[in-house]
Amino acid sequence: MQPIQNVAIIGAGNMGSGIAQKTAQEEFDVQMVDREEKWVDRGLKIISDFLAEAIERRIFSEQQVDQIQSRIKGVVGTENTAKNTDLVIEAVFEDFDVKTNVFNTLNRVCDQSTILASNTSSLSVDELGKASGRPDRFVGLHFFYHPAKNRLVEVIPGSDTSKDTLAKTVQYCRGLGKVVIICKDRPGFVVNRFFVPWLNEACLLLQEGIASAAAIDAVAMKAFRIGMGPFALMNLTGPPIALHSTDYLAEQLETPRYVGAENLREMVEAGDQWEIGDDSECSGEAAETIRKRLLGQVFAVAGQIVDEEICSMEDVDRGAKVGLRWAKGPFELANKLGITEAKYMAEDYCELANFPLPNIWKRSEQFDFSYVDLAIDGSVATITINRPEAMNALNETVVQQLGKAVDSANTNPDVETIVLDGAGKAFVAGADVKFFVDKIRDDSFPDIYTFTADGHDVLNNLENSTKTTIALTTGLSLGGGLELALSCDYRIGTKKTQFRFPETNIGIFPGLGGTQRPARISGIPAARWAVLAGNFMNAKAAYDLGLITHLVDVSEVNSTINEIAETGKPDNKYPAQPRNVDSSIAVFSSTFYSDSNIDTILSGKCPEGFDLEDKNVSRQIKSISRTAPIALKMASDLIDLSNSTSLEVGLGKELERLEDIFSTDDALEGLSALIEGRKPTYKNS
Repeated sequence: MQPIQNVAIIGAGNMGSGIAQKTAQEEFDVQMVDREEKWVDRGLKIISDFLAEAIERRIFSEQQVDQIQSRIKGVVGTENTAKNTDLVIEAVFEDFDVKTNVFNTLNRVCDQSTILASNTSSLSVDELGKASGRPDRFVGLHFFYHPAKNRLVEVIPGSDTSKDTLAKTVQYCRGLGKVVIICKDRPGFVVNRFFVPWLNEACLLLQEGIASAAAIDAVAMKAFRIGMGPFALMNLTGPPIALHSTDYLAEQLETPRYVGAENLREMVEAGDQWEIGDDSECSGEAAETIRKRLLGQVFAVAGQIVDEEICSMEDVDRGAKVGLRWAKGPFELANKLGITEAKYMAEDYCELANFPLPNIWKRSEQFDFSYVDLAIDGSVATITINRPEAMNALNETVVQQLGKAVDSANTNPDVETIVLDGAGKAFVAGADVKFFVDKIRDDSFPDIYTFTADGHDVLNNLENSTKTTIALTTGLSLGGGLELALSCDYRIGTKKTQFRFPETNIGIFPGLGGTQRPARISGIPAARWAVLAGNFMNAKAAYDLGLITHLVDVSEVNSTINEIAETGKPDNKYPAQPRNVDSSIAVFSSTFYSDSNIDTILSGKCPEGFDLEDKNVSRQIKSISRTAPIALKMASDLIDLSNSTSLEVGLGKELERLEDIFSTDDALEGLSALIEGRKPTYKNS
């Protein structure tokens, strides 16, 4: 499958320019197209201003911004869109006829292989696909504002959308670092289906005199653990959008409850915004009414989405957390409140809205969520960790489900190759740090040990599998995620691969084989460079060290999997030396992190024969100075064991030292500092 590289965005407004900017940031070639030069120039200025702010905030360097802007070409006139464009995303006004005219032109000027997409929040993808003239190469996209910042995108295939079109579009969206929800073509898709009526319900509560706008916002913020209430949100995005969206849903879903509230309609007609004020006080009875109505509405409509098989309940929650930045999704909220109470709220709202209680609510037990998917295609089993809203971080549930998926693939006689993948931008961005902090504070180390031991079991089942195991480390792999990947026979990387062991910087050592496998793959000096100092590794560095076994272009990932599957398991997974011994990192680590220097380095001093004026040297000393001394020493000792013990014994020693490290004050300080976004202060205790 040839991936998308050349992308055109039709419409240079706020949304179109944002999509263009994000696409260019992720190294795609971009055409930003509009009817007149003044609109193209306006779009380019929006991007320029946004990136200038990013430089001020040190998000990007000036050089990076120059590179981003060099990838964006302004084009006047849809008819001048390049013929060989891989993907065209229409981002014009939300009007069916206007969009259809755009697609008629694109269908005429673009190659037959070009995929056409509509960025729409409401219109029928099926109808747009038919109007495009190429329904098999048409797909709906719903980016959330601001598309350069908001990580969610809904991908909506039409009934005629081909598998290849969908796969390429999803791959492009993942290339943007987006959390992707694939959903059916139904009014409102996923997030707007429950969010828009939620806004209208707040208007109805105000209209009925239950409480002030400020009070309704305050109750909503507490109930949903969000930073802005419904009225503040409408003021931010514009009340006309809320009115248009809720009237559209009322018509399409034949639900009178969704018809825009009169106070909202009057405000839009007057061109005003909500006056919220500071008076957020209301009676306990009023607060309970607000809480039940808003929660009940979300529970009921989320249930409809799942009943209609628009998407899974996990994706509903994902949409709320990523797209709306809620702390918990509807079904997670229901579990927290208790299913009985949540069900009563849903029933009350269903009665108000005059629709039946969704079948998913005909239950008394809590919801169970799936975060690991297993798909078998011939002799290849693909296990996908599907928790992109948390960068696929490992927690107790994920480890348990991952273990079951690995066992299932291992015991399936038809499976010869197991591929591990991560949904979204990351492969796996480590373990959930909050879990460790909570357990340390509760003096519950046995839970930490059990979690880590269970993780070891999963990794060992991959390590000792008779199947060929492959990790698709085509994005971010940190800590436990990198350890998971290293337990596989092969790691496939692309130019976007990023590796790092951050543990010594946060008061612990890598406890899922991170002190053992890197040294056995790349040699002890290279492992010290990677683990002790927590050095960042780009794709080339990881490949030179042998931590990536195959560094390929995105377009070659699938063919590489097939080649590896034909080759089978490696002859020697652990050569104990870098792949490229002449690489700069291999040469530097072999001398700087040699056995004769390691005690000096651990004491925070510069080894003899090295100059602190050398940026590479000073960077290492600085990195070491920021680590927790106890964690640093333990990690170093465990790495050294790899030279004289079997992998099994080394992993056992790693587990044995777990209580020693997690009982230190520095472990709690380092992990807490990471959560709190501050620099840790280590006391070597």
